[in-house]
Amino acid sequence: MKKNTHTVVTCGTDYSVALLSDNTIQCWGNNCYQECDPLHHTFTGVIQVACGYMHSVALLSDGTVQCWGNNKDNQCDPVHKTLTDVIQVACGCSHSVALFSNGTVQCWGDNRDNQCDPVHRTFTDVIQVACGNDHSVVLLTNGTVQCWGSNRFNQCNPVYQSFVDVIQVACGHYHSVALFGNGTVRCWGYNKWNQCDPVHITFTNVIQVACGEDHLVALTANGTVRCWGNNDCDQCDPIHVTLTDVLQITCGAHHSVALFSNGTVRCWGDNYWNQCDPVHLTFTDVIQVACGNNHSVALLSDGTVRCWGDNSANQCDPIHRTFTNIMIPPCDCCMLW
Repeated sequence: MKKNTHTVVTCGTDYSVALLSDNTIQCWGNNCYQECDPLHHTFTGVIQVACGYMHSVALLSDGTVQCWGNNKDNQCDPVHKTLTDVIQVACGCSHSVALFSNGTVQCWGDNRDNQCDPVHRTFTDVIQVACGNDHSVVLLTNGTVQCWGSNRFNQCNPVYQSFVDVIQVACGHYHSVALFGNGTVRCWGYNKWNQCDPVHITFTNVIQVACGEDHLVALTANGTVRCWGNNDCDQCDPIHVTLTDVLQITCGAHHSVALFSNGTVRCWGDNYWNQCDPVHLTFTDVIQVACGNNHSVALLSDGTVRCWGDNSANQCDPIHRTFTNIMIPPCDCCMLW
């Protein structure tokens, strides 16, 4: 099975997980539901980690999965640890999806909105999965998409299943976005904040998209960014649209982080928890960034991490900045998914 080392640091709501170069993991932050239980640091052979609201899923090199954290909705039901031949995992708020090498998917966890309805496990030729709060989207080999789960905001409106030539999908809480091969994007779902306003679907040359709770950020081929959606915390402040030489973008609930080619970062949006405090923008040699709800994590080229933002659950505890030999992502880690 081919190793997928694209995920090296990832965040849940108020905790983080680091994948080390020896394929073990380290977790820190909120531990109310054993999201950071030391027992789970003993997993070996981990090649990808995905985080939901209060649970996590690790994909192992033998194609099996391990789950830990909140199990209120069977997010960590042991039956799911028997899955084999998995090549990607994704998490919603309280549900998870596994993609198998034969292009099929398996879902488990909260099923109140049909997030895990068995009918949706019959999809074939899937190459990517993405999860919103309570819905999921899969990208198929023919460039089309399929959606299931909650449809209260048209997250799963069938009209969007007619898209073709899609190369990436991403989800916010109640909306989704598709990136096409020609560099354009289409959005659907909750539109209270113009997350899906057609005017924003006109820009081109997009190479990556990221979603916050109710805002979106697009990275273009020339290293600039475009933001749209909710702007009550300056998530879409036009000043940030002038950024250039950006390599990667990622979003928290109401803030965003851009990684530049010179290894520095820039943050904008909600700063209530110092998610965008300028003091944290001075470190260099960053090679990947990830966001939780109100905190962010930067992976440096020496394999260490820096954390900033909300520290109410030790998400940014300085002890966690001393980790070393965190898995260094391949050169294409910031492209697509």
